[in-house]
Amino acid sequence: MTDQRRLVVTQNTTLDGAIQMLDDWFDDQRGVDDPEFLAENHRQDAAADALLVGRQTFTDFRGYWRDLEDDATGISDYLNGVEKYVVSSTLTDDDLDWQHSTVLRGDVVEEVRALKDRPGRDIVCTGSLTLLPVLVGADLVDEYRLFVYPVVQGRGTRLFPDGHRASGLRLLEARSFATGVALLRYAAH
Repeated sequence: MTDQRRLVVTQNTTLDGAIQMLDDWFDDQRGVDDPEFLAENHRQDAAADALLVGRQTFTDFRGYWRDLEDDATGISDYLNGVEKYVVSSTLTDDDLDWQHSTVLRGDVVEEVRALKDRPGRDIVCTGSLTLLPVLVGADLVDEYRLFVYPVVQGRGTRLFPDGHRASGLRLLEARSFATGVALLRYAAH
C-alpha cells in the first residue's frame, strides 16, 4: 500500500461519451435541488485538496465560479479555497488572479508526478480537454469519476482519444440521481 496521492479525473459526459460541451446539455446548477447529488459532490470535494486544470478550464472556472454570489451548490466556496494547479506555457502566477493558484510550466508528466508525491488528499482534474490526453497517456490517472448526463450530443471531444485502449478498469460504484445523471466510478489500476 502506498501513501501517494491519487489523481482523480472527474468529468461530466454525455451518454455517447462527449466531454466537450458544444450544446446546452450541462447546467452547472443542475443538482441544486437534488440533495443526494449535492451530497456526492461535497463528499468528493472533502476527499480532495487540489485541483489540476489546463489554462482554458482555469480561465473558464475563474470567470464563472470565483465571484459567484448565492451559489447554492457550494462549488464556488470549494473552488475558492482549494489549491489550484494550472498547466500552462503562457500564464504566469501573476496572471492567475485567484487565490491558491499556481502555474505548472515544466514537463506536465513530471509536474503531476511531483504533485502526487506530496502529502495530501486527492488531486482532481476536470475539464481540461488538452491536458487530459497527456495524463491518460502517461498512465497517471488512478480513478475516473464520470457523471453521465442523459443526452446524446453526437459530436465533440471524448475522454479517451481514438485508438486509446484501457484494460483492467474496475467498477467502484454506479448510482443514479433524481436529475437523471448517473455516476460511474472506475479504478484505473
